[in-house]
Amino acid sequence: MSEHAIGGYFELELPQPGLLPYPQAYRYGSARSAFLALLRAGKPGRVWMPRYLCDSMFAALREAGVEAVPYTINEQFEVVTEIDLQAADWLYYVDYFGVCGDVVTRLLAQFDPGQVVLDHCQAFFSPPRPCLAVIYSPRKFFGVPDGGLIVTDLPLEAPPVQDQLSRQRADALLERLAASPESGYQAYVRGEASLADLEPRRMSQLTSRILASVDFAAVRERRNRNFRYLHERLGHLNRLALDPARIDGPMCYPLLVDAEGLRAWLISQRIFVATYWPDVVEHAASDSTERRLVQQVLPLPCDQRYDESDMARIVALCTQFINR
Repeated sequence: MSEHAIGGYFELELPQPGLLPYPQAYRYGSARSAFLALLRAGKPGRVWMPRYLCDSMFAALREAGVEAVPYTINEQFEVVTEIDLQAADWLYYVDYFGVCGDVVTRLLAQFDPGQVVLDHCQAFFSPPRPCLAVIYSPRKFFGVPDGGLIVTDLPLEAPPVQDQLSRQRADALLERLAASPESGYQAYVRGEASLADLEPRRMSQLTSRILASVDFAAVRERRNRNFRYLHERLGHLNRLALDPARIDGPMCYPLLVDAEGLRAWLISQRIFVATYWPDVVEHAASDSTERRLVQQVLPLPCDQRYDESDMARIVALCTQFINR
């Protein structure tokens, strides 16, 4: 069909599309499939990978037949393993929760940036650094069903097939909007499971259109404001050394605190606090940093859906539990 349709029934009403951040990025159906495309194009010998990371990125390495060399970080997300980066190696580092900009700067000074892949899946508003590649996952920041972006100078071929499952994955978004997060949770789980197919596909038309409707400046400003509010009131409890002045548009407020049961308490009060990444515990030593991070980091919501009254509720519940 050579002409766009005029008239007929209405589609989902969205604001007029604007410009997307990172127009130079390749658009894929997910961040993990973007990583697989990068691996196939770059063909590294090995990739140094943090142990504190979901298995989906390791699955991309397995699919590409590339060896993963695990390394350890400390509680401030700094690399503590002595990394011997050979000429054919890559180093993969995660900007955890969008608060690791200074660590990234030091890593790029320590290692050849042309061998460094930055995972900005939790740091959408951190702009691309001059390095091998930077990967983004918009669905961790916005109400989109899927999607991944990658910025790289490596020539990646556009996948011949476009993702067609976004409409099914959008069920969770619509159910939460129309009813509640609880009623849409199983649809969300099904959508997440469908992303296990790593084969690179182009970002769906639905995801691209929703993303183009986002007011990115307003989102960033609200996230920063909420982050500052939580830090001003909970920072004295936090083992993470965070400087809000050096953090822009974070995914959440990561509270590292030894308060067993606080996560479950918050969830019981309908403050839904995720666990990143529970599968890490299966392979981590009982006294490892990775196990402590999984169990003790509380990624408190501070995103654009919420205002100061919501942040005050989170602070009150955390304080009530810790001081009980």
